Amino acid sequence: MFVIVGYVVVLASVFGGFAMAGGHLAALFQPLELLMIGGGALGAFFVGNTPKAVKATVKGLPLVFKGAKYTKDTYMELMALLYELLGKIRKEGLMSIEGDVEKPDESPLFSKYPKIQSDHHLVEFITDYLRIMVSGNLNAMEIENLMDVEIETHHHEELVPAHTIAKLGDGMPAFGIVAAVMGVVHTMESVGAPPAELGMLIAHALVGTFLGILLAYGFVGPLSSVLEQKADESTKMFQTIKVTLLANLNGYAPAMAVEFGRKVLNSTERPGFSELEEHVKQKR
Repeated sequence: MFVIVGYVVVLASVFGGFAMAGGHLAALFQPLELLMIGGGALGAFFVGNTPKAVKATVKGLPLVFKGAKYTKDTYMELMALLYELLGKIRKEGLMSIEGDVEKPDESPLFSKYPKIQSDHHLVEFITDYLRIMVSGNLNAMEIENLMDVEIETHHHEELVPAHTIAKLGDGMPAFGIVAAVMGVVHTMESVGAPPAELGMLIAHALVGTFLGILLAYGFVGPLSSVLEQKADESTKMFQTIKVTLLANLNGYAPAMAVEFGRKVLNSTERPGFSELEEHVKQKR
């Protein structure tokens, strides 16, 4: 919603201001200029990215028009799941969660938390490290190092769409200049035309530069910022799981381990201590 509202504000401010200044909006409607700028930028996008990056970008773009995936309720559900898993380990031993870890889709415990169960990346991260804890072959420091590497890899992959879109936006002003130069060339070819016609041709050429800059900084560039912020939100979930599991591995009780994880969250999504405790009790 904010993306759409922002686009409306950009269009209303730029074109509305132009019209209020006495400009003719029809002069800005240049489909061929858009074709040169958009087509050139799209072609460069395919040239400059691997198929995997292109696929990730196409998959990630619709996310900018959706609300936040990881909300306060999602974090609370994650905390409740971790608390219940660690509580089961504390009461019944590590082997008691073997069934939950091996088949989380069929686990009655995971099924109580549908928001987490539907995110296969989170479920895989949780179950993989619980499986490692069950095996007992690695100490806390080794597991922490392994977690850091995996989280860094995940964050890098999540940032791919943001980086590709940013580069796409950076190139659009240049393609706008290309379109403008092509317009100037066309104008020079028509140097014998009447002054009024030459003025129209020059105006059309200048529209290319205008559109390239507008598309870059008003439409494409901001999308990369949104995608980057969403990648950071996703990484915060993994960091919360990491801190919680490591706290438990270092001997802290489930309630205290979850408290460690709660402290990792951003202040805007972090539940209060009593609020989280009440939520956990309800889930149990």
